[in-house]
Amino acid sequence: MRPKTAREVAFTALERGTRGAWSDGTLKRLIREAALDRRESALCSCICYGVQQNRLLLEFWMGCYSKVAVTKLEPAVRIALAMGMYQAALMDRIPQRAAVSESVELVKRFSRNPHSASLTNGILRTFCRNLDHLPQPDSLSVQYSHPQWLVDLFTAELHGEGVEALLAANNAQPPTTVQVNPLKTTAEALTAALTAAGVEVRPHSWAPGCLELRGTGDLESLEAFQKGEFLVQDAAARLAVTAAGVKPGMRVLDLCAAPGGKSFAAAMDMENRGELISCDVQEKKVQLIRRGAQRYGITILTAQVRDGRIFNPEWEQSFDVVLADVPCSGLGIIRKKPDIRTKDPTALENLPAIQAALLQNASRYVKPGGVLVYSTCTVLRRENEAVVEAFLAENPDISAEPLELGGPVGHCERGMVTLWPHLHGTDGFFVARLRRPGALPLNPAQGDFEKSP
Repeated sequence: MRPKTAREVAFTALERGTRGAWSDGTLKRLIREAALDRRESALCSCICYGVQQNRLLLEFWMGCYSKVAVTKLEPAVRIALAMGMYQAALMDRIPQRAAVSESVELVKRFSRNPHSASLTNGILRTFCRNLDHLPQPDSLSVQYSHPQWLVDLFTAELHGEGVEALLAANNAQPPTTVQVNPLKTTAEALTAALTAAGVEVRPHSWAPGCLELRGTGDLESLEAFQKGEFLVQDAAARLAVTAAGVKPGMRVLDLCAAPGGKSFAAAMDMENRGELISCDVQEKKVQLIRRGAQRYGITILTAQVRDGRIFNPEWEQSFDVVLADVPCSGLGIIRKKPDIRTKDPTALENLPAIQAALLQNASRYVKPGGVLVYSTCTVLRRENEAVVEAFLAENPDISAEPLELGGPVGHCERGMVTLWPHLHGTDGFFVARLRRPGALPLNPAQGDFEKSP
């Protein structure tokens, strides 16, 4: 059987997306099944993410150059046109000839209409002749391929300042940020191993122990990944664990742990000494946490199936640190999961109630003098500050505590901070550190991050 090309794999992933199946996991699985090498894997991912991130703009251009209404085009033709237009107009180092011919070949292979190839060829050739003066949409929604409801939401959150910069950042392709696993290796040794494997590596500009990677191809195929020598984790998510200030010997609870990144980072900060309990409501996700802990060489972690909203009296006021990284709208990680922007906004309305219930229950497990960290991967006040402020008003025995996180974040007097992709170069993320008074306080997490030069 002829091996699949990078563009065929990207086409398949995008086609499945039209039926609601596209996800980062789907793309990774297809790349692995096709056994693409690093170069082909990178091209496939770039095209797939790029088309997803620019879908409305690409369809706008289709409407400008196709005599057939975009909605009338066969799905296979629409996908191939989007791929060709993206490569020709928005990618570097892709010859126009290749963008056109490869897209036509995809139509020949996947379309059921014998006339589709000539239609695709004609549209793309006309498009390429006009690359220097392509029509531009008159709305941010179409220009940056965010639904209007999302543009309106971000405009309200940012009070109209920096909205376009945020939308552009959501369409960017950031490097992969990883944390070195000190239980297995050092930054120097890991850098050498990854470089020898053909990966471009540089230290993170402000997160110690973290590296930025480019050109990884299928990340999970790297020997260093399989050995558990690094943890894939954005610097913003790393801040949630840093804010907790976990130390060796502590008893720590991660109430909503899956897929386990914060639990693993906490165990590394604890030098694999103490006790760490990680929970999720689904057994299959708990199994993922257990397998991850084994790969990272973490032995202090116990993973349990548990609903974080249901109180466990055995744990009452018994943990030094409780992490509550609650389910959220995910609107801070659109740059990594572009299909999030297609969510139904009405499905997000009940999230604050769920988040409040999780935070309330999590607080019951914090011992006197202990720390509670609430975090989300969204930038919406109603899921972040509003939830925390309402909780504090109802629980006067717990208070927010100033944060000193360094880097682009710096000092946070109110004990809570929202990070934005266009301002901080990270995922959109929210972190709040709360404390139950009583015993001597734990040492706050200060100085863990160096300040930017």
